[in-house]
Amino acid sequence: MCGRGNRICHYPGVGMIQLLILRVLYERPSHGYQLMEELKRITSENYIPEPGAMYTLLRRMEERGLLVSKWEKMDSKTDRRVYTLTEDGVRVLREGLEMIKKKKQLMDELIKFYEANFRETKKGGGK
Repeated sequence: MCGRGNRICHYPGVGMIQLLILRVLYERPSHGYQLMEELKRITSENYIPEPGAMYTLLRRMEERGLLVSKWEKMDSKTDRRVYTLTEDGVRVLREGLEMIKKKKQLMDELIKFYEANFRETKKGGGK
């Protein structure tokens, strides 16, 4: 929730990492370390989040109403905070996936243009 009253705000700044977090939490609730490990896995270790940055991001996403957390008591280990996706989080994930589809279409068009105009076999600066 943000703004006046109970109006839900769209957060255009939700970037790729936030969408990846929402995607993981869509599948199952997770604690921070599980999320970091899953992000490493699904990004082929191209993104290895720093714990401080990860927990700051999770806290901000929770403040925006995209997820909720609760403490889970552990018998032999330190208690841990488990994050769950909210309905607003699902909505933002859906909107984000639509945005990605549109960006992919744009990228596909740019690649076609590039391949048609700038292949290695072409010489010179223009057509």
